[in-house]
Amino acid sequence: MIENKKKPNPIDIHVGSRIRLRRTMLGMSQEKLGESLGITFQQIQKYEKGTNRVGASRLQNISSILNVPVSFFFEDAPGEQAASQGGMAEASSSNYVVDFLSSSEGLQLNRAFVKINDPKVRRKIIDLVKTLAADADVE
Repeated sequence: MIENKKKPNPIDIHVGSRIRLRRTMLGMSQEKLGESLGITFQQIQKYEKGTNRVGASRLQNISSILNVPVSFFFEDAPGEQAASQGGMAEASSSNYVVDFLSSSEGLQLNRAFVKINDPKVRRKIIDLVKTLAADADVE
């Protein structure tokens, strides 16, 4: 028996992950985004997984609801030559940021951190995290 399942296009997967990233950064549920678009949360899940391709007009609506330009969804997309963007190191570091902000801990940390108005306190938190990371390397 031949497996005939078509794999999602890497661009569709990337666009979906960027939709998920922005939606979670805003603290918006799949249900809420779906309601705003007049579709089900299951359809949002399919977009976010890359299972279903997002059409141009729908992507425009999503960008408006999530308050980002359409180009946001294509940043660091597969197939974009990293060399034209400054090399592999920059491309992999931006992917690391996306991975971090896609995690629950990263999102919580980011939301809490931006609420701190005092730059000195922010600096101390950064120093603390660096110290903790260095201690973890030693162990």
